[in-house]
Amino acid sequence: MTPSRPYLMRGLYEWVLDNESTPYVLVDANIVGVQVPMEYVNDGQIVLNVSPNAVRDLLISNDALSFNARFAGVTQNIYVPIVAVMAIYAKETGEGMVFGNEAGAPDPNDPPPAPQPPKEEKSEKPSGRPSLKVVK
Repeated sequence: MTPSRPYLMRGLYEWVLDNESTPYVLVDANIVGVQVPMEYVNDGQIVLNVSPNAVRDLLISNDALSFNARFAGVTQNIYVPIVAVMAIYAKETGEGMVFGNEAGAPDPNDPPPAPQPPKEEKSEKPSGRPSLKVVK
C-alpha cells in the first residue's frame, strides 16, 4: 500500500482552514532532499506556516510538500519530501496530527529517486481474442 501521510496531510490542511485556523507543518530538516532556509532551523527542525496568506503555489503531492514563501523579505522555493513532515496542526489550538514511521514509506535517509523517463504508450490494439480463465 502507498503511504497514507500525504492523504492525511491534504485532509488535515483543509480541515484546519475550514476551521479558520492557520495550518503549520513541523519538518525534520535533516532528511535528505529537504530544501528550507537553514538559518531558521532549530534542533534539526523547522516550523512552516503553510496558510494561503503565507505561501504561493502550495502543492501537497504524494512525494513532497512544495511552495514559495518569503523569509526576511526574500522569496524562496521550499521543498519537503513527505517523509520529512513530522506533523501538521492548527497554530491557534495545536490540534492536528503527529506522524510516526509508516509501513511502506521510503527510508527518510535514502536519496530521493531519480526521475524516470516517460513511458511510451502503445496505440496499437492487441491482436487475437481475449481470453478468460476461471479461478476456483
